[in-house]
Amino acid sequence: MTYQGVIEVTELAELVDQRDRNAGQLVILDCRYNLADQQAGEQAYLSEHIPGAHYASLHQDLSGACERYGGRHPLPSAHHFSEFARSVGVSEETQVVVYDDQRLAFAARAWWLFRHFGHARVAVLNGGLQAWKKAGLPTTADPTSAPVAGSFTASANAAELVHYDDLYPHLQTPPWQLVDAREPKRFLGNEEPIDPVAGHIPGAVNKPWQNVTDDQGLIKPIAALREHWQTIPADDDIVCYCGSGVTACVNLLSLHLIGRNAQLYPGSWSDWCAHILHPRTESA
Repeated sequence: MTYQGVIEVTELAELVDQRDRNAGQLVILDCRYNLADQQAGEQAYLSEHIPGAHYASLHQDLSGACERYGGRHPLPSAHHFSEFARSVGVSEETQVVVYDDQRLAFAARAWWLFRHFGHARVAVLNGGLQAWKKAGLPTTADPTSAPVAGSFTASANAAELVHYDDLYPHLQTPPWQLVDAREPKRFLGNEEPIDPVAGHIPGAVNKPWQNVTDDQGLIKPIAALREHWQTIPADDDIVCYCGSGVTACVNLLSLHLIGRNAQLYPGSWSDWCAHILHPRTESA
């Protein structure tokens, strides 16, 4: 069976049990991360993780190099992502499962990237590490053995992306609905702990990423997700953004689960701020 959206802990446990009989068919990635401490996620992984999991770092593996424009966590290049995916053993036929312990904040980024680069066999562990442990399933601090290198070759789907140069000319008559995934206090400009400018992109509506999961980090039922998104007409195009293109992927996951397509503004608010602070000249 192939999992392409969400996988339950019981289903992953079964795949783990079968792994020895199906070498190379399953790759598990621990995507825990802390925006305030780049090493905290990996340290948590080294202390405890699902057996056989490899670590995927937001800033090293799931992002590219920062420049003046492009946001705080620009997308990795296809070459960069191919190298990472191969290093953890991903080939075209591999089932990838990603998890974190932060209500999908970082696992959803990995999920979206695999799909964006052409690997559909990827699923987010529902409830993350907490759900795994709550089910009484084992964790370990033992190092995961280096896998046989995979053969996956990434190929980006540019149609899934919208950039500043696409958005800015259409602010007055946008052909899409912009959706901001940040907390309401940041969306409203009442507080901005990370980026240099407070507020939101004109015309955007606020759909905080945390609202698609419950307090235990479990994805809400499909009916609840449909209700959550029903304020945006079904035939409207949607462009999702957040602070740096990471937690917007939680919204993209929830839209995928209810059968709605959407695009990502990968630079998000941090890129928008860069254009406010460093406007380009005609000759630039």
